[in-house]
Amino acid sequence: MSLPVNIEQILNGQTVEWERIECKQGWNPEDVIPAIGAFANDINNWGGGYIFIGVAENDGIAQLPPVGLHAGSLDGVQKELLNLSYKIQPYYAPVYQPYVLNGKHILAIWVPGGDNRPYKVPSTLGAKGQHRYYVRRGSSAVIANQQEELLLLEMAKRIPFDDRANHHSKIEGLNFGLIRSFLEEIKSDLAKEVAHMPLSELAQQMRIAGGPPEALLPLNVGLLFFSDKPDKYFPGAKTDLVIHQDKSGTVFTEKILTGPIQQQLRNALSFIQTNVIKEKVIKVSARVEAERVYNFPLAAVEEVVANAFYHRSYEQDSPIEINCFPDRIEVLSFPGPLPPVTKAILKKEKRIVARKYRNRRVGDFLKELRLTEGRATGFPTIYNSMQQNGSPKPVFDTDDEYTYFLAILPSRADFLSATDRLTKTELQILKLCLKPQTRAVIMKSIGFSNQTRNYEKHLLPLLEKELLQYTLPDTPKSPKQKYITSHEGKKRIDNELSY
Repeated sequence: MSLPVNIEQILNGQTVEWERIECKQGWNPEDVIPAIGAFANDINNWGGGYIFIGVAENDGIAQLPPVGLHAGSLDGVQKELLNLSYKIQPYYAPVYQPYVLNGKHILAIWVPGGDNRPYKVPSTLGAKGQHRYYVRRGSSAVIANQQEELLLLEMAKRIPFDDRANHHSKIEGLNFGLIRSFLEEIKSDLAKEVAHMPLSELAQQMRIAGGPPEALLPLNVGLLFFSDKPDKYFPGAKTDLVIHQDKSGTVFTEKILTGPIQQQLRNALSFIQTNVIKEKVIKVSARVEAERVYNFPLAAVEEVVANAFYHRSYEQDSPIEINCFPDRIEVLSFPGPLPPVTKAILKKEKRIVARKYRNRRVGDFLKELRLTEGRATGFPTIYNSMQQNGSPKPVFDTDDEYTYFLAILPSRADFLSATDRLTKTELQILKLCLKPQTRAVIMKSIGFSNQTRNYEKHLLPLLEKELLQYTLPDTPKSPKQKYITSHEGKKRIDNELSY
């Protein structure tokens, strides 16, 4: 039976990170069983991985076209693979399927993160083999060290929410048509088989249902993607999209998006693209082609919104909030990032490498649909697209308790109306601080006393917008502290002078 993924896209690194792929030129069960154990243990909550037999690799990257396996050997390999499942403690059975790729026979093995982890596999299939825990480090399966063993045992106490069976629904809560549309969209070979397959079998094959056959239940991830009304089971599984007419927030229109979460995501992006994003054509001297810029670059908007769907908690009742103002787009989701990502890291780093993922299965489906980038690529995409568009840097924030995650995309300055532009005082401060200045000097230059209320009114907003920055960022209250206009602040000065 075909796997519910697109094999060619995976082997080309288009939907799955290389760390989740292992290729073996030939069949050797001694090499395969540690890889199965490591993917099943899924210590990083990436969603397991894929093993391809008959495909060579170089530095962890599949080499195509495949070398292939002899067609006559496939039955024997699959029987050996079945026997390997009984050597794993507790029992674990991966899903596998032969494929023909570029005229060569290969065997694809799908190893989802297991429900009963951690798993031990024999270090060797000989008589002296000891059962050990294996984990992924980079693109290799290795024996877990003591710290990793403790982490695996701790993870065993809690199955990720999106991978749990939902006891408030029945298998009929899954919509067969939505599942079929998904398989057709990602061009899975399984789409050709679903017409004659009962819903229960299809759901099990896709790992969106679990439990004994007599009491099969949908998994939460299945209901999020393939039920008509996910908010029936998860009240917070909806999106509040608010379009504000001005910065005051008093005049606005609101849309509440419901339905399968991939549809919510697409509908939100479509609405923003149609009603919020604006284009401007700028003639550049000595160049034939005009420059096209946007108030908000679509690539950044797509990634910020998709990240909210990927990384939020569907256990909480709070919906995703998207607020579109003339000068910014704010995307708020709950709760905040998982450690070790901190508020300080969010403000300093352009590439955030998370070690834990809240919704491994949600992420897999979004990547299959190409609705989100691969691991650790989202933040660079946002920063790069904002920079290429000439927009200010994005802002990412959370609190010390990680109760929320806020992403802010500021508008490119030349799209702002007069009421959204810098005030005369703000512009004066930024021009003055092209060279470092003390707080007392700044206040005197704009005609105010050096008191806290004046600092909070005139300097703090510019610091929060990252148009102004500290010369001593690690000691903001230092008596030697000065203020200097940031790179984004200099661009705002240039944009203001162009009006």
